[in-house]
Amino acid sequence: MKQNVTSLNTTEIKKLNTDDMEDNHESFSMETPLREDAFELDDEIKIELIEKHFKEIMLILGLDLNDDSLSGTPNRVAKMYVTEMFKGLNPDSAPSVKLFDNKYNYKNMLIEKNISFHSVCEHHFVPIIGRAHVAYIPNDKVVGLSKLNRIVRYFAQRPQVQERMTIQIVNMLRETLHTNDVAVIIEADHMCVAMRGVQDVTSSTITSDFSGKFLDTKTREELMKLISLEIK
Repeated sequence: MKQNVTSLNTTEIKKLNTDDMEDNHESFSMETPLREDAFELDDEIKIELIEKHFKEIMLILGLDLNDDSLSGTPNRVAKMYVTEMFKGLNPDSAPSVKLFDNKYNYKNMLIEKNISFHSVCEHHFVPIIGRAHVAYIPNDKVVGLSKLNRIVRYFAQRPQVQERMTIQIVNMLRETLHTNDVAVIIEADHMCVAMRGVQDVTSSTITSDFSGKFLDTKTREELMKLISLEIK
């Protein structure tokens, strides 16, 4: 079955309009919304507090935490939130990116495609599962390929909005690589669409952000052609 696709170009994000306020992405901040005291608690205390409150949620739902299958769930969820799913909230977890001299004088686009990621919708706290295509045109420096994957993962490991995530990745790449010639395309399945509300399991969402030479139509067309290319 062919998937339905929603495509959003983040360079025109202010033009978006929706009647469903709970899914309204128009007013999102470019930065992840964090309190000023977000990092005053260490991870151990955060895990302890989340475990306590998640236990209360399970009890309110009527679950029997004396059951062997459920007794350890609050602690497992707390550790998963702090050390895995939302690790990217802490700037200390940002990837260390080392640049290398562009000894080959490579001046064409470099593409890392099909970077898999999982994130969490900040509106409903259910998964976003997708893949990102990242491209840039080097100047006198290049970056190790795995760092592109790590940058995507860093911004995915937090409560997120796909439009914001796309822009955050582009901004970090531009700053890190010292080039404006950056493009990011993300396609993702949102469980807040599949598991609740409209319960549509066939649709996906595409966002894109282009800067520098990728704003040129021919360059962008070349990028799209290479992304869709299947090499055997």
